[in-house]
Amino acid sequence: MKDCVFCKIAAKTLPANIVYESDRVIAFLDINPVSKGHTLVIPKDHVTDFSELVTNSSVDVGKFFKEVENVRKVIKGKYRPKGIRIDINTDGLIEVPHLHVHLVPVY
Repeated sequence: MKDCVFCKIAAKTLPANIVYESDRVIAFLDINPVSKGHTLVIPKDHVTDFSELVTNSSVDVGKFFKEVENVRKVIKGKYRPKGIRIDINTDGLIEVPHLHVHLVPVY
């Protein structure tokens, strides 16, 4: 989607502090982090929200969440938090209409 900020980050036409990338996802540090290492994981294909992901998206849900787990391991290894909270905002809580999973280190 041409006006989507996260699609522009995935296409690398907008800058981001990328911490992980594969052919399906890109993960980057949140610009307003809740804690050190707060990372967003997005599918490279435009998916509006969680509902679209599980009902009518071309993105494989299982493969997407395996990638989220890969990013969780990267964050855990780099920042050494006590744990990592995994959040997905839905409905009216989404600021950018592109599915994104928050990985929030807890110290």
